[in-house]
Amino acid sequence: MFDQSNHLPALPGVGYKPQHYSDLLADPAPVGWLEIHAENYMGAGGRPIAQLKYLAERFPISVHGVGLSIGGECDLDPDHLARLEHLCDWLNPASFSEHLAWSTHESAFLNDLLPLPYTEATLNRVCAHIDQLQDVIGRRMLLENPSSYLAFDESTYEEPAFLAEVSKRTGCGLLLDVNNIFVSATNLNYDPRAYVDAFPLDKVGEIHLGGHDEDEDDHGAPLLIDSHGREVADPVWTLLDYTLARSGPLPTLIEWDTDVPEWPLLAAEARRAQTALAQLDSKVTA
Repeated sequence: MFDQSNHLPALPGVGYKPQHYSDLLADPAPVGWLEIHAENYMGAGGRPIAQLKYLAERFPISVHGVGLSIGGECDLDPDHLARLEHLCDWLNPASFSEHLAWSTHESAFLNDLLPLPYTEATLNRVCAHIDQLQDVIGRRMLLENPSSYLAFDESTYEEPAFLAEVSKRTGCGLLLDVNNIFVSATNLNYDPRAYVDAFPLDKVGEIHLGGHDEDEDDHGAPLLIDSHGREVADPVWTLLDYTLARSGPLPTLIEWDTDVPEWPLLAAEARRAQTALAQLDSKVTA
């Protein structure tokens, strides 16, 4: 059995971008930890690795994978697994996570995180892949809920129940992306608070927040796109408050991966997450 404890502090974190390296060293407040994308640090050396080693002496690091295709029909790529194992061995991150999604088909890699039907066959495949991954890297992973733009008629599980069963069978933890909940709930027309109520919050080791873009579908209905390219929307902050009131304080990440802003704007988003966590602490102590 892998270590079940959470090694990230219940503080705000940000997705690390190299252009913010000097800012983080000059004044890291209010950031308590950093997330990196695994695939950006699988090389043998150079400036990115040197900077990451230096940052890892000062911040807990969360490694977030985007290329394993946990939900894909093919076996996990052994070369990718080997590179990931090497990264986790030398970095010894406080947390590792991946997505409940697929991005590969045969030899093709699709630059997207695509949804899955929630069936028994999918459950068996996802659990087998997670068991393999956890055995290779020698640590417990967190599995993230996706953002969805369609639902499958063949699904026999609701998403929270599916994730709960994956966690039960594999021992993995869960990563709860609150923006993904809001995006999916809007696109698929369900209550995001009901989703949170049904979610196994006791398995959550990390929360993600990010920005989304607004569009319309062919029928004029709202369509939200999980873009990670702007500030977190106010309704998502409200949903975060609702979630934290039920889960208690958790490490909370600001993701901003496209149109990356100057450091003061990203730090302001982290401070807003810090306020949400501080308000929760004040309610508990009161």
